[in-house]
Amino acid sequence: MAKHRIYTTSFASVYPLYVAKAGKKGRTKAEVDRIICWLTGYDDRELHARLAQQNDFETFFAEAPALNPARRSIKGVVCGVRVEDIEEPTMREIRYLDKLIDELARGRPMDSILREG
Repeated sequence: MAKHRIYTTSFASVYPLYVAKAGKKGRTKAEVDRIICWLTGYDDRELHARLAQQNDFETFFAEAPALNPARRSIKGVVCGVRVEDIEEPTMREIRYLDKLIDELARGRPMDSILREG
């Protein structure tokens, strides 16, 4: 079975779309970065180095320093699929990020998005 094309898509090519989606709802690039760093364990410097390297999604998540264990509490539907039901690990990580960006764009408070509250 062939891999989904998102795996070989450059994370840096999708990143501006995340920022734009958040920006349309008055949210900031800094908030998008905070979400990505929370999820993956990259710090801001590492995140921007990865963006410059044009890593694909599969590499971006495979090399993430510390996937946040609280990400397992992310529930809901993204692209018509419940994230908690996705079995393939990389696709689940990608959809976790999509779900968090959706929550940001919907105006949820950061502590709620980051499962801190």
